[in-house]
Amino acid sequence: MSKLHLPSLRLPFLRKAHETYDSFTASGRALFLFFAALCALSSLSLVYMLNASLLVAAPARGGSLTEGLIGSPRFINPILALSDADRDLTALTYSGLLRANSDGTYQPDLASAYTVSDDGLTYTFTIRPEATFHDGRAVTAADIVFTVQKAQAAALKSPLRANWDGVLAEAVDPATVRFTLKAAYAPFIKNLTLGILPEHLWGSISEEEFPFSELNAEPVGSGPYRVEQVSRTASGIPSSYELVPFKNYMLGQPYLSLTLRFYQSEDALVQALQGGEVDAASGLSPDKLAGLKADISTASLNRVFGVFFNQNQSELLRQKAVREALDAAIDRQDLVEKVLGGYGTPLTGPVPPSIMGALKSEPASSTLAAQDRLAKAQKILSDNGWELNESGVQVKTTGTGKNATSQTLAFDLSTANVPELRAAAEYLRETWGRLGVQVTVKVFEAGDLSQNVIRPRKYDALLFGEVIGRELDLFAFWHSSQRNDPGLNVAGYANSTADDALESLRQTTDQAERAKLYQEFSDELAADIPAVFLYAPDFVYSIPKDIQGLNLGLVESPSDRFLSVTQWHREVDYVWPVFLGGNR
Repeated sequence: MSKLHLPSLRLPFLRKAHETYDSFTASGRALFLFFAALCALSSLSLVYMLNASLLVAAPARGGSLTEGLIGSPRFINPILALSDADRDLTALTYSGLLRANSDGTYQPDLASAYTVSDDGLTYTFTIRPEATFHDGRAVTAADIVFTVQKAQAAALKSPLRANWDGVLAEAVDPATVRFTLKAAYAPFIKNLTLGILPEHLWGSISEEEFPFSELNAEPVGSGPYRVEQVSRTASGIPSSYELVPFKNYMLGQPYLSLTLRFYQSEDALVQALQGGEVDAASGLSPDKLAGLKADISTASLNRVFGVFFNQNQSELLRQKAVREALDAAIDRQDLVEKVLGGYGTPLTGPVPPSIMGALKSEPASSTLAAQDRLAKAQKILSDNGWELNESGVQVKTTGTGKNATSQTLAFDLSTANVPELRAAAEYLRETWGRLGVQVTVKVFEAGDLSQNVIRPRKYDALLFGEVIGRELDLFAFWHSSQRNDPGLNVAGYANSTADDALESLRQTTDQAERAKLYQEFSDELAADIPAVFLYAPDFVYSIPKDIQGLNLGLVESPSDRFLSVTQWHREVDYVWPVFLGGNR
């Protein structure tokens, strides 16, 4: 008879267990071992199930994303960037004292902390001691001052120069930089996201040579990605950039590697996307999206499109009843569906829906059928002396007999030669035509529109878009001091109450007060109708659904899609919650 031989043990309970086992019959021992094995397996299963229930998915490093862009980068430089390709690569390779978040807030990046004086004139930043550029050199206050001074240099003609006009930047010590403003300006905080140039590389380059430096094509910054490799065409034009995560990025090393490839037309980019040559693409026009079989993510773009009335040139458009009728006749939701393919938000106010929740809901008239809209608009005109003649055109007669004069309701609508704007202009021409308004659409190339139409204010009405910053600074677009070039008040709007609200908005950082001031301004604008607001287009991003961590949030410019790039991942690990904090 076989026995189970256990090591001799001194513990009494083990010796007793051994003796008990030996006392079993052969069948008893077999039954004992069966139940013992069953108990062990059950215990292991329970432990496994408990462990599985407690584990959580955490981002893991690995994987890559290839994105296609239209155009080629020329200035991968935070103070010279002009094109979307420039700004995209700049956003990925450079970082600033602060970084904008997808929710519209800011967080310290190269800075560890900062303070703002009570009068709003002085901003003081402490730089993280561990902050470095991609080449390993430390980031110091001298680098920040150098970058700001280059942005201010007249010879470099930086697109950001106006943002830094009158700002004094000083290095208090190697780890402290101070900015002094001439007047309180709440939106100044956004300036501090400016990518920082390494002075040790750029300092010896003259302003004349600055735009031609190879560093504009092979950037060295302190951002989340560093350039690993640049591929070029036979003529030397960059065709792709391979970017790898920067291990010392202050807000955490990204998980994914990125490759950006460049295409010279939208059709070529769409073909590359459909053929699997690239995984992602942005900025595609609505007509291309209709037949695109791809995963789409959207966010409201911080841009407002509308028709701005030039009452200084058109006497007819000085009549508030005319402007009110034109506004009432438009079905904005229908316009968004037909012109943008549904990728947009109807607007009745001067800001997009993503800012401060300031967008007013559509008025009750927005639900009216087309005929009811036209009837309402027609009544507004008829109540103010306008009548449809036998040709179906609105006319207004004043005076009697030989002194009688008549006006025909007609004006020109100017816009840029962009497919979306041409389609929107045609939609408005047809809509207002049904009301009896004669509209002549004039289409200009972008440069011609800017130089020969907008700057000299030579238009009756202008179909145009405004880029609204995340700080809700509407001063340039609506303050009376900005009515003439180079101001952007293209409606020539002047209202002292609105001016006061806009000036105060620039000075206060209190969000409740800002909301109140915006509402005061908005109410004045709605009462005066200097423009007909139409829509805020969506930012449309074709990106695979297995890219986790994407948070588009507030998109002021297309490069803002990368605000959450450090969280993007394709791979996951399963860990106990206690280890999440150290996962990065």
